[in-house]
Amino acid sequence: MPILRADKGACQGYANCVVAAPDVYDIDDDGVVVLLKERVPEEDRQRVEEAARSCPVSALTVEDE
Repeated sequence: MPILRADKGACQGYANCVVAAPDVYDIDDDGVVVLLKERVPEEDRQRVEEAARSCPVSALTVEDE
């Protein structure tokens, strides 16, 4: 299962990831990304990677176990 990582220090709160994968990413009251899941099924990988790539500051990654 792919593992999700978020660099909260880099996050600027653009929320592109939330628009692309609202079941995986959210933004807290301080405008910082929150991972709703730390792992996603392989069948969701492409969608979640696209959401991660939509981050303008590259704060999100999807890694292999």
